[in-house]
Amino acid sequence: MPALVIDSAGPGITLQDGGRHGYLRYGITAAGPMDPLMHAAANRAASNALDATAIEISTGGITVSAQDGAVGLALLAPGFRVALDGVPLPDTVALALEPGQTLVVRAGDAGAWGYLRVDVAPVVGSAATHSRAGLGGLDGRGLAAGDRLPVAEGRTPDGPPQRLVAPWLERDGREIRVVLGPQDDYFAPDQVEAFLAGPWTVSPRGDRMACFVDGTPLRHAKGHDIVSDGVAMGAIQVPGNGLPIILMADRQSTGGYPKIATVIGPDLGRLAQVRGGASLSFRRVTVAEAVAARRAERDLLREAIPREPVIRTDFASDFLLGLNLVGGVTDGRA
Repeated sequence: MPALVIDSAGPGITLQDGGRHGYLRYGITAAGPMDPLMHAAANRAASNALDATAIEISTGGITVSAQDGAVGLALLAPGFRVALDGVPLPDTVALALEPGQTLVVRAGDAGAWGYLRVDVAPVVGSAATHSRAGLGGLDGRGLAAGDRLPVAEGRTPDGPPQRLVAPWLERDGREIRVVLGPQDDYFAPDQVEAFLAGPWTVSPRGDRMACFVDGTPLRHAKGHDIVSDGVAMGAIQVPGNGLPIILMADRQSTGGYPKIATVIGPDLGRLAQVRGGASLSFRRVTVAEAVAARRAERDLLREAIPREPVIRTDFASDFLLGLNLVGGVTDGRA
């Protein structure tokens, strides 16, 4: 059986499917992808169910190779640097990785998360890795050098590299849409407006559990403690120091700080892709507007993602010097 071998993996490289749903009442959160849209698009590019398993790649990067046969891959990692045996490839690409070849994905100028879709065999079990809880993936942990992922049989690899055309995945994260509440009444109106106006600076302390932002602290009108209640991905808690914390994929199941707002579903990935040090602000929208945005996002995934040939522009100088670049444009006479 063909397998994908992990030759090297930085921190935060995990297997993720659409999430482990239905267990929140037991204190088990869904995990799943940090950027749900890009994760679904990677599956769409490989003609799989939108919530199927993919490798979530952090800025730590990953190097993979194939063993015992070719392995079909679809990679969506806008802003990352990608190379096959040292030859640069687009950051959105489908290909067949042949035995002996090495695919390297490294952090580039933008983006925090990418997704590598591979048909992992069911032997890995539940794929939504929650590292803090030790659930899912491979023994509940991130991927590491030496891991071998058997690939499901019966699928034809993708063949020569082709660029996946999905410009709508390059989203602007400077403005994040939110629905106010459920505890925005714990803040005076001027503090709600201050929250929306920002600007806020994304802290490098963030991880799969939460995104932290720095700025002018908010003041609570009713204290900074509530009776703990359930929290969703995107919930924005404001603890005693007045600096918002946005809960992400590996969040806890309940929280005791007032939540001034909640990031809408379509902007969760937009937020996750913002790197530490960048500035952002929040924009208030209605529930109806949030639903419309979700439907528009889903419409993007209804059609197949177009592909186009990869055109090389990185030829080595010794190769170019060996070509007759003027042949055909002169008649050979002095």
